Amino acid sequence: MRKKDNHIQNLILEGEHQMLDFKFEISDSRRIARSLAAFANTDGGRLLVGVKDNGAIAGVRSDEEIHMIQAAAEMYCQPKVDYTTEEWEINGKTVLEVIIPKDKHHKHKAPDNQGVYKIFVRVKDENLVADTVLLKVWKSEKFSRPAKIAFTETEALLLRYLSEHQQITIQEFQDLAHINHRKAEAILADFIIVGTIELVQTSQSTTFRLNERPDSD
Repeated sequence: MRKKDNHIQNLILEGEHQMLDFKFEISDSRRIARSLAAFANTDGGRLLVGVKDNGAIAGVRSDEEIHMIQAAAEMYCQPKVDYTTEEWEINGKTVLEVIIPKDKHHKHKAPDNQGVYKIFVRVKDENLVADTVLLKVWKSEKFSRPAKIAFTETEALLLRYLSEHQQITIQEFQDLAHINHRKAEAILADFIIVGTIELVQTSQSTTFRLNERPDSD
């Protein structure tokens, strides 16, 4: 059923963000699978198909795009991503709204540019491969593993550094504490689980900083 409403215009006014993405067209099921997986793995979200990056409404070009979304969700997401769709008619043009809820039980993989299946997350208006420390946090939460923070000199060194320098990369932490990558990941993951540290991921880097809102969740 096609509907008329100002719902889509209101969404477009928000611009693309962590829970909203515009797609002029769907031409690659593998690529759109990354968006579906990223939304499901993060906070959920919406795809508006038939909308250009600048917010201009172009309309869905072919019914084939709907089938490509289905293929993306069912064939190229592991496990498959659940979604619902709505069609909206605006000035004679159809916009397809794809609604992806957050999945609280599974993390979904999708193929990267080389065809390797990886877990994606939504960061602002980008789909990024989930950082390995975040994967450790998720794994611990899934199996209800408690954080094990020993508060040795290594942990104390990390907290002192963050109180003075605001942020640190995992490589900087390794060099600072003279520990290997695996140990650094484990310590950072435990601090994230207890809410002391937060992970900040961008397309350029992943850094860690003291969590200023430990009770926000």
